[in-house]
Amino acid sequence: MGQSFILRYAPAIFVVLWSTGWIAAKYAMPYAEPFTFLTLRYVIAAVLLAAICSAMSVSWPKAPKEIGHSMMAGVFLHAIYLTGVWWSIMNGLPVSISGVISALQPILTALLAPYLVDERITRNQWIGVGLGFVGVAMVLSPALAQLPAGQLSTMMWPLAINVIGMVGVTLGTFYQKRFVTGGDLRAVTALQCVGAALFLLPLALMLETMRIEWNVQVILTMAWVVLGMSIGAVGLLLLLIREGAVSKAAALIYLMPPLVALQAAVLFGERLSVAQLIGMAITATGVALVVKKTES
Repeated sequence: MGQSFILRYAPAIFVVLWSTGWIAAKYAMPYAEPFTFLTLRYVIAAVLLAAICSAMSVSWPKAPKEIGHSMMAGVFLHAIYLTGVWWSIMNGLPVSISGVISALQPILTALLAPYLVDERITRNQWIGVGLGFVGVAMVLSPALAQLPAGQLSTMMWPLAINVIGMVGVTLGTFYQKRFVTGGDLRAVTALQCVGAALFLLPLALMLETMRIEWNVQVILTMAWVVLGMSIGAVGLLLLLIREGAVSKAAALIYLMPPLVALQAAVLFGERLSVAQLIGMAITATGVALVVKKTES
């Protein structure tokens, strides 16, 4: 009963928690460089999770291959994904637009599924792919059209990096499902945080000055991304992947853009036009068609 209850509500809780990642990036932006902040985030999360595992006598993976796979999954699911989101937001991409890009994840998952897990895409799913891209274009185009020509050209890199991050988390989901099939999820998550930190630290050392201005806002943001995101949301995601409920999480990903846009509107004053709201609805319809399983 307990496990069934958790699996029933885990997808919705995961999406709500995951959607706050964009808001956290915006709050940390004025006071910390992205690679530096994320590196410290995963170091703290790894240490905290290791302490939890020690206190609860959790068994760690022993085979080097198992350890390596867990750490590599962390590179995809955490480092590449969040690097894309945080760097793009800190370089001027609106939070709401970054959230809309996340809606492409289930579509990309469906496109890759035939090659990675031998899953056939139906006609309705292909229609959903087309609708998803149309909807995202409707959301992106008004915001980009309002930018001055010079600023529009500079926005291409944040958009591209954000998309790369979305590709990273998609590949990470497949990687986790295929190669990290056992082990205690607390230990697996800790190893993922280690992998993410090892990936991010060289980037911080090479590309940044390692600046973090500590204040109440930064401390609270760090506490939330460690506890609510790296431990809470990621733990739910790994549970869903392991229990074969990935499709439930994917089906709810379409709620991410309106959740992020709502939070951005309330907290940062970002506004969306009617056309962009319609585009979100079209994207939601497309994603729903993509992730819907055909009834046998």
